[in-house]
Amino acid sequence: MADTLRAGLLGVGMMGRHHARILREVDGVDLVAIADPGGDPHSVGGSLAVLPDIDALIEVGLDIAVVAVPTRFHHEAALKLAEAGVHTLVEKPIAHTVDAGREMTDAFTSRGLVGAVGHVERFNPSLQELRRRLANGDVGEVYQIATRRQSTFPSRIADVGVGKDLASHDIDLTAWVAQSDYRSVFAQTNFKSGREHEDMIAVTGRLANDIIVSHLVNWLSPMKERVTVVTGDRGTYIADTATGDLTFFANGTIPLEWDSVSSFRGVSEGDVTRFSFAKREPLRVEHEAFRDAVLGLPSDVVTMEQGLHTLEVIEGALESARTGLSVTF
Repeated sequence: MADTLRAGLLGVGMMGRHHARILREVDGVDLVAIADPGGDPHSVGGSLAVLPDIDALIEVGLDIAVVAVPTRFHHEAALKLAEAGVHTLVEKPIAHTVDAGREMTDAFTSRGLVGAVGHVERFNPSLQELRRRLANGDVGEVYQIATRRQSTFPSRIADVGVGKDLASHDIDLTAWVAQSDYRSVFAQTNFKSGREHEDMIAVTGRLANDIIVSHLVNWLSPMKERVTVVTGDRGTYIADTATGDLTFFANGTIPLEWDSVSSFRGVSEGDVTRFSFAKREPLRVEHEAFRDAVLGLPSDVVTMEQGLHTLEVIEGALESARTGLSVTF
């Protein structure tokens, strides 16, 4: 394989535009071809002609490819790329169904190819710093991880609901920062926008390491919120992935002499610290991890196996919402 990887991009929508920009800037990668059946209304291609489909993209001759088309098209595109021997990063979720995701995973694994999934939140600086501190034991035993992800309705998403589109972020990042898979989930959904897919989901569950988790996700809020709250026996971390900030609220060590306040608050309030650390663009870090994985270097790339587990948890949550029963993995 050449020192510079020949890259192709399928899909020039909202995420595709960002992928194109990063692929043109990452060292060791050369964006040589772009394809989109819908053309290129935003002029993402630049000097590159926009090809009509995945077959034309493959004919150019690629080392790596990024698939940023609607979820229902991931499966077909990924299988063709695997057959052509192209290392591939697909946007999250990995696929529209678990069976499709499993077939994709097997296709890349059996050929010794790197198959990756674009769970970009793992590369958010606040979550990377949070994971490092949790692994270091800075908060002591972790009791609970709660996430909130709310925003206005995205007209660009039509083929999946808020569970697969947004809650997949929270499922993946929670398992990643806790370094534990999910043991069980229970969920409820709402359908308020007149479409076939849910636009609101509330998930509770427990990880294999016994941490309690909860996720509130919707497309029905006039404000945007992306927050992860980790509570442990020494205090609470709050990671804001919209700003990349990480704040720690320490449990107090000074005895409270005001009896009514002490009994009301339970754990006393200690120092509050907002940490300072390098904040690089998550999508750029994700692409560097994908490049390094292809080159055989140490990498934190999100594998298709990991992306498949996230999809299995989401499917379990949606099944729970349909049946009213918890789902165990």
